[in-house]
Amino acid sequence: MDDSKVVGGKVKKPGKRGRKPAKIDLKAKLERSRQSARECRARKKLRYQYLEELVSSRERAICALREELEMYKQWCTAMDQGKIPSEIKALLTGDEQNKAQQTTNKPGKIVKTEASNNLEKKTNPQ
Repeated sequence: MDDSKVVGGKVKKPGKRGRKPAKIDLKAKLERSRQSARECRARKKLRYQYLEELVSSRERAICALREELEMYKQWCTAMDQGKIPSEIKALLTGDEQNKAQQTTNKPGKIVKTEASNNLEKKTNPQ
């Protein structure tokens, strides 16, 4: 029995469609494969280096935030005992001096200073 089909007046024989596989030089194919593997390993190495740097920077940020949190806890404990930490006193006195300067220099206009910004950041963390 013949498996050929007639399509549009042409006789087609069954089999694989598309291009016939070309005879590729085996040495060239192996070299391309090796090159591709080298590039893949290089990309992988770069990716791992990037991720390691990212992790270490995040760990440093976490340590800094923990230290800051511990400082705030100590401040709160001191204030609960009725003591005002010297850092807060410095911020408050600095703000009072700045406010006095602002009112004497430019009445009616309030200008934020670095000390007031620092106090706002420490009292209103977001």
